[in-house]
Amino acid sequence: MGENAAALHTAINSVQALGKGFDVNYDTRLLYCKGVSGSRIVDIDEEHTRDLYLSENLIVPNVSRDIKNSQEAGGRDGFGVCGYNEMLEYFNKKASLPGDTPLGSFNAAFSFTGSKHLDAAATKSLCMDGIFIPLANIQLVKSPLVLNENVRRAVPTSWDPPALASFIENFGTHIITSVTIGGKDGGESSLFNSQGIYPQPSNAPYISGSGKEDITVIFRRRGGDDLEQNHTQWSKTVQSSPDVIEMSFFPITELLDGVRGKEHLARAIALYLEYKPQIEELRYFLEFQVPRIWAPVQDRFPGQARKEPVCPSLQFSMMGQKLYVSQEQVSVGRKPVTGMRLCLEGSKQNRLSIHLQHLQSLPKILQPYWDTHVAIGAPKWQGPEEQDSRWFEPVKWKKFSHVSTAPIENPENFICDVIGVHIVTGAQLGVWDFGSRNVLHLKLLYSRLPGCTIRRSLWDHCPNEKSKKHNSATNRSDDSSSSSSGENYAGNKLAKFVDMSEMSKGPRDPPGHWLVTGGKLGVEKGKIVLRVKYSLLNY
Repeated sequence: MGENAAALHTAINSVQALGKGFDVNYDTRLLYCKGVSGSRIVDIDEEHTRDLYLSENLIVPNVSRDIKNSQEAGGRDGFGVCGYNEMLEYFNKKASLPGDTPLGSFNAAFSFTGSKHLDAAATKSLCMDGIFIPLANIQLVKSPLVLNENVRRAVPTSWDPPALASFIENFGTHIITSVTIGGKDGGESSLFNSQGIYPQPSNAPYISGSGKEDITVIFRRRGGDDLEQNHTQWSKTVQSSPDVIEMSFFPITELLDGVRGKEHLARAIALYLEYKPQIEELRYFLEFQVPRIWAPVQDRFPGQARKEPVCPSLQFSMMGQKLYVSQEQVSVGRKPVTGMRLCLEGSKQNRLSIHLQHLQSLPKILQPYWDTHVAIGAPKWQGPEEQDSRWFEPVKWKKFSHVSTAPIENPENFICDVIGVHIVTGAQLGVWDFGSRNVLHLKLLYSRLPGCTIRRSLWDHCPNEKSKKHNSATNRSDDSSSSSSGENYAGNKLAKFVDMSEMSKGPRDPPGHWLVTGGKLGVEKGKIVLRVKYSLLNY
């Protein structure tokens, strides 16, 4: 009995895990089951029990008749060289789950970040090969599954981020329907596009390759005696020291027919599984999942004649085209700003302007501090000093137009007191007239957000990945809406001086609730660029 103690312990825990909640963003380990021992979230027959025979020397007593064991054939467990999406689909199929959302087991196997768009872009091919030694496949066979009444009552009836995050933390995202115990010995190989773009996992014991591609081979074992280096000797220890090597699941939301609020929980779980914020950040992440729009609203009828405003201009060479600068003050009121971009506007695409991305509505978590009835004082503009030429940089030639690259921040954010923080709610471009050396500068409008403090800040120099698509779409739209090749020519000539990438942070940028608290203009490779400072707040 003493030799089988570890195996019996694993078997009992596996039986008890069936019907429990589980967060599939985590790896398939029993320690991630939700609730205490015996706290299943589906109803099973606990009155009619019998001994469950898993093997000749492994018997679990008093097991519900809704649970059975089936034997699986062991052997080689592998998948040939394939792409990211094919391997993802293979892992999901083994877990009995449809869709293309990466599971925790998949990310753990290849040491991925969990961010699908980053991992897929950085991975050229994947491969898996190993030995699979299953001792038992313990299954919950009751059909149909029925959620406990206390779980159904816990479903929030509205879009309530704290309650939705609490539900996921307490009950998970799925129900465990089968657990396979035994041993697994093998390796996973990943061919990355570039080590510079995608840092290799720190736990990878073998990395090779050079140039633009890097191969990472990760050896892993589950079950058996870890001290046995030889595979043959190790396989003999699996019987006495098995571990969980596979799990299958069923979505909780599939059992909520007729439950009010099902659609809100389904959306929250879908967002959580897609973007994978840390569970402790989930409430704040969900708070910020409201539509984002750009200000000012663009004219939907570009063909309509509209009087062009009188604007100051920049010039980058003696015979160069003039770039006019819109000095319109863009303000969004009490709406958190999440991004900024530079744009070329006007019928000739020769007027530089700034746009702000903001949340369409105020998150509930900010309403006590920032609702319309709360006094926050007048917003204040913050900008660089006109006389401070240390920050002036030429765009092309020193004798022509410059850009003030001074960072714009609110100095009161560096004072630790109870007045709150100041976040960006507006922006304006301006030009200082120094003859041929006109200087473009940026001003930001700050509004006080009482009751909050800054947790962490960072300057972001990487544009949003959708920027290229946006820019190409904008160029196509501009080309189709322009009536003469001369207008296109002017726009194209000036576009090489302006980086129109979108600088924004959204759900793909963990933890997914960044706000803009600063910004600055710059010059990089002969282009005017915009850089943004983001902050996370303590609410």
